[in-house]
Amino acid sequence: MPDSPLAQPVSASDFAGRHGQRALEVARGVCRLFARNGVWLIPEMPLRNRRRADLMGLDPRGQIVIVEIKTARGDLMGDGKWPDYLDFCDRFYWALPPELDRACLDGADFRPDLCGIMVGDAYDAEIVRPAPSQPLAPARRKAEIERLARAALRRQTVLGDPACASWE
Repeated sequence: MPDSPLAQPVSASDFAGRHGQRALEVARGVCRLFARNGVWLIPEMPLRNRRRADLMGLDPRGQIVIVEIKTARGDLMGDGKWPDYLDFCDRFYWALPPELDRACLDGADFRPDLCGIMVGDAYDAEIVRPAPSQPLAPARRKAEIERLARAALRRQTVLGDPACASWE
């Protein structure tokens, strides 16, 4: 089904186009940090609630991680959709560039009891506040892991053979 949100592969230029160069740099740093720790992420992962996670992946224990990247204060303060991601992950992180003031993330509106904070640039990232684990129900985790796997496999296949992009 070519109209599916998973139908098109996502490239770095697509991600940068939607989020800007600074967000792409933060994503790169986050991916490097997580990769060193056995956490593998894919960008722009569509969720079943019609939202799209900036980065989504799996840790070595099979827990699902979502990272929402913000590079401007206005974008961060105006983001009312982030709680919609919590039903699809065991851990949720905000990822910001070092120059962005993150003090607002300690306020009640940003639920510090549910959200971790990362600071990153094009070279690396650091976890400033670990994300608390909010375990998904086993059936939900299984369904989301299968969706992640299918999306990652599809993207890999299309990278090798772009003609496959229209097949479902």
